[in-house]
Amino acid sequence: MSQQPETAFVTNTRVSCDGASDIPGGAALGHPRVWLEIDEKGYVDCGYCDKRFVLKGGPADQQAA
Repeated sequence: MSQQPETAFVTNTRVSCDGASDIPGGAALGHPRVWLEIDEKGYVDCGYCDKRFVLKGGPADQQAA
């Protein structure tokens, strides 16, 4: 059974990911914090955990319709 990567809807084009921000116990369970920049596609994927950050109202935001 495979799990789908998490998707987060954000309002800023610059985001950080440590893989464990929502996990009790924190970064010891995640990966090194990385800063990511959302480009014209409207989203960016974390290279460590594949979490997708989607810009609200951007081209990749399916909720904007």
